[in-house]
Amino acid sequence: MVTVSVISLFILMGLLSLGIPIAFCFSGSLLYMSIAGGVSMKGMMLWGLQQILSPALLCIPLFIYAGSLMSESGIAKYLLEFVDVFVGRIRGGLGVVATVTCALIGAISGSAFTGVAATGNMLIPEMVKRGYPRPFATALVTCSSILGVLIPPSTPMIIFGWVTGTSVLACFLSTVGPGLLTTAIFCAINLYCAKKFPLVIPPAITKQEKRQQIVTKGWKALPALFMPVLILGGIYGGVMTPTEAASAAVIYSIPIGFLVYRGLTGKSFWSVSQSSGISTGSIMIMIMCSMMLSQTYVVLQIPQLIVKAVFSLTTNRVMILILINLLLLFVGMIVNDVTGIILVAPLLMPLAQAIGLHPIQYAAIFCVNLAIGSLTPPYASLLYLGMRIGRVEFMDMLPPTLLFLAGYVPVMLLTTYWPALSLTLPRMLGYM
Repeated sequence: MVTVSVISLFILMGLLSLGIPIAFCFSGSLLYMSIAGGVSMKGMMLWGLQQILSPALLCIPLFIYAGSLMSESGIAKYLLEFVDVFVGRIRGGLGVVATVTCALIGAISGSAFTGVAATGNMLIPEMVKRGYPRPFATALVTCSSILGVLIPPSTPMIIFGWVTGTSVLACFLSTVGPGLLTTAIFCAINLYCAKKFPLVIPPAITKQEKRQQIVTKGWKALPALFMPVLILGGIYGGVMTPTEAASAAVIYSIPIGFLVYRGLTGKSFWSVSQSSGISTGSIMIMIMCSMMLSQTYVVLQIPQLIVKAVFSLTTNRVMILILINLLLLFVGMIVNDVTGIILVAPLLMPLAQAIGLHPIQYAAIFCVNLAIGSLTPPYASLLYLGMRIGRVEFMDMLPPTLLFLAGYVPVMLLTTYWPALSLTLPRMLGYM
C-alpha cells in the first residue's frame, strides 16, 4: 500500500506540473488508488459529498463574495487615503501605506488575492510617480498581500479548523502575531530601501491641516474601517459565528459599494456575483476531490507510516520541525494553500502530536509556510497576478521579491520554534 500511495502522489504532482485543473489532478490520483489500491470510489464519493455539505464551509463562498464586492466597491481607495495622512509624508511612507492597507484589507476579505487586486492598480502607479522603481513597488504590494492570509478572518484557517477538528476561532488568532511581525518587517525593509530611491516627498503640512485631513479622510474611510470591526468584533464578541459574520460582511458591502463609495454599478455587481459564483463552485469541487484523496491515505494508514518513517530518521524535535517546514514549503510551491491544507494537514497531524506540538501552533506553522507558496514558483499564483497588475517582467521583479521573502524567513522560524508567538493571543482570549 505504501508503494501505491507513493505512485499516486507522483501521479498527482505530474498532473499538477502539466497545468491540468486541480480537481482533475486529484481525480486522476483517486482513480489510480481505486484501481491499484482497492479503495471504493463509491464510498469515497459518498463520504466526500457528506463532508462538502458541512455548514462550517458556508462561510468560504460568503467571504469570497465579500472580498470581491470590497475590491470592486472602491473601499481600498479610501483606506489608502486615510493611512497616507499619517505616514505618507515621511521618506518611504507610501510603502508603509501599502503594507498597512494590505493588512487592513486582510482583516476584511480573508484573501491574499483581494489585497493585490484592490490596491495594485491604484498604489503601484502612485509609488512609481513618487520615485519608487516599478519592480520594487510591485513586489512590495504583492508580498504584502499575503497578510490577507495571516490577518483574520483567513479562508485557509477555516479549512484547517474543519479538516483537523481544531477551533476555527483559535486558528484565526494564531496567525495574528506572525501577521503583525510580517507587517513590521516589510515596513522596515521598505524604509531601508527607500533611502536609496530618488523619492518625491509631498510637501509638509501644518498640524492644523493634518488634523483637518484626519477628520475629512477618516470620515470618508469610516464605513471601510467599520468592516473589520463588524467581522472580528462579531466573531470574537460571541455575537456571530464565522458564517454569520461572512454573511454580515456581504450584506454590509452591498449598500456601501452602491450608495456610499459608488464603486458598484448594476453591471459590475452582476459581474462580481457571477465571478464569485464560478470561483466558489471550482473551489468546492476541488475541496471535495482533495478531501477524498486525503481520506484514502487515512484509510490506508499512511499518516502512521509517515510517523514511523520520520522517527526512523531522527527523534530530534528540532530536526522534525525543520522537515515539516521543508515539506510545507515544497507543497506550497506546487499547490495553493487550501489544497495543501486539505491534503497534508491530516497526514502530518499524528506526527505533530507525537512531538508534542500544540494543534493551534501547528495551524500557525501550516498557514505561515503555505502562505509563502503563492510567491514561490512554479505555483506562485499571487506573484503572477502581481506581475500582471504591475506590468513587470519576472526577472525584474525577482530581486525585490527575494528580499521580502528573506525578511519573511524569521517569521517562519519564530512561528515554528517560539510557541508564544502563535499561542499567546488565543490563550488570553480563552480559546484554548
